[in-house]
Amino acid sequence: MKKIDPRQLPIIGWREWVALPELGVSTIKAKIDTGARSSSLHAFDMVTFERDGQPFVRFKVHPLQRSSKETIEVEHPVLEFRKVRSSTGHAQRRPVIVTTVEAVGLTWPIELTLANRDAMGFRMLLGREAVRGRMIIDAAGSFYGGKPAAVVKRKKLTKKIKKKRPDKKPE
Repeated sequence: MKKIDPRQLPIIGWREWVALPELGVSTIKAKIDTGARSSSLHAFDMVTFERDGQPFVRFKVHPLQRSSKETIEVEHPVLEFRKVRSSTGHAQRRPVIVTTVEAVGLTWPIELTLANRDAMGFRMLLGREAVRGRMIIDAAGSFYGGKPAAVVKRKKLTKKIKKKRPDKKPE
C-alpha cells in the first residue's frame, strides 16, 4: 500500500456538514467518530424487500438535528446485513448500503449502516473506515467545509429575532 503524506491531506473537524447526493440529502450534520468503525445514518420506517432478486431497503430520513420538519424518502440497494454493536453494547442486525458522501470539497463512496438515531445527538456518524487515508481530523475544530447557506441564514434570522426581544420589560 502506498504511504500517504499527511501534509497533503485536507483537514476535517470533529463535526462537519456533509451531503449524500445519491440519497437526496443535500445537508446533514455528521459527527466524525474514529471510535466507530462504520458510518451510520439515521433512518426510520425501514422496510426491506427484493427487486429483481436483489435486496433493497426503503426508509425515511430526517436530515436536520432535533427536527422532524423535513423528511426524505429513499429506496436503495442493500449491500449486506451486518451485526453492529452500539456504544452501549447492544448488538443489532442492520442493513448496509453504499453511497457517495461529499465533505470538505471531496466526494467518495462509503458504506452506511442504517439505524434509528432519534435519541442520538447527530443524525449521522462518519466512522474511521470512511475517513482513513483521506483526511486529517482536528478534534478541536468544526465545520472546515463551511456551513450551508440555509443554516447561516437561519442563524442570522434567529439572532435578529433575539435582538428585537428585550430581556427586561421597561418599567
